[in-house]
Amino acid sequence: MDQTPTIRLLRPDDAAVLANVADDVFDQDINPRWTAEFLNDPRHHMVVALLGNQVIGMASAVHYVHPDKPPEMWVNEVSVAPPHRQRGIGRQLVAALFSRGRELGCKEAWLGTEELNAAARRLYASVGGVEQSMVYVTFDLQRP
Repeated sequence: MDQTPTIRLLRPDDAAVLANVADDVFDQDINPRWTAEFLNDPRHHMVVALLGNQVIGMASAVHYVHPDKPPEMWVNEVSVAPPHRQRGIGRQLVAALFSRGRELGCKEAWLGTEELNAAARRLYASVGGVEQSMVYVTFDLQRP
């Protein structure tokens, strides 16, 4: 088998691609309902790295507009299965997302990562990322 992964932007009819995913690419099991919703939303984007028919990496993003800003891309997640890390796959995934963002007219892309996630920070620096200070705030919307 060729050890060079294929990088592919998923389209609405590509849910079956996510039927064979290597361990630790996603945080949890793939949910068919959420997969369909994600893939059918034109503002959601996912690129995958495939070895044969197995997903060994993925990156996802959302592009959005705001009344006072040109379109931007928020990168939600980038993940590569542990046996395939440090081979440039993460860079290829991010580059494919950025290419999609440029096609959509996005002026900027941004993301957040944990301060102690050295591997992610190296990846983002390697593709031209500039770190900014930010406070990360979450809200539990299931609580009243």
